[in-house]
Amino acid sequence: MQPAAPRQFTPSPALPGAGLPGDRDARVAARRAFVDLKLTFLHALQDLHNADWLRAQVRSAEDPADLWLLRAPVFAVLNGADPERRQRRQMVRRGLDSLFPDLEPPSAFSPF
Repeated sequence: MQPAAPRQFTPSPALPGAGLPGDRDARVAARRAFVDLKLTFLHALQDLHNADWLRAQVRSAEDPADLWLLRAPVFAVLNGADPERRQRRQMVRRGLDSLFPDLEPPSAFSPF
């Protein structure tokens, strides 16, 4: 008697994108995090008269890397000592940290 072939858990070519439930949950979570960051960028750029081009670029972003590449122009538009702009910069920085947590350089400070 021949042993049974092991079960294949890879998606069928007839069902592209299908997989284990955990795979789908991970894709949904990643998409949700991307959309949250996109909304954070748009909220930070809201009501700024010189940010029309940036808002269009954020709206057309299709990937988290697109937003990562837009971070420098966003921070440039949000520069200044105005408390509202500082708050908007912090909001964008927190959003980026939530989606790209390992990209910040290590700090010289250590938690207690």
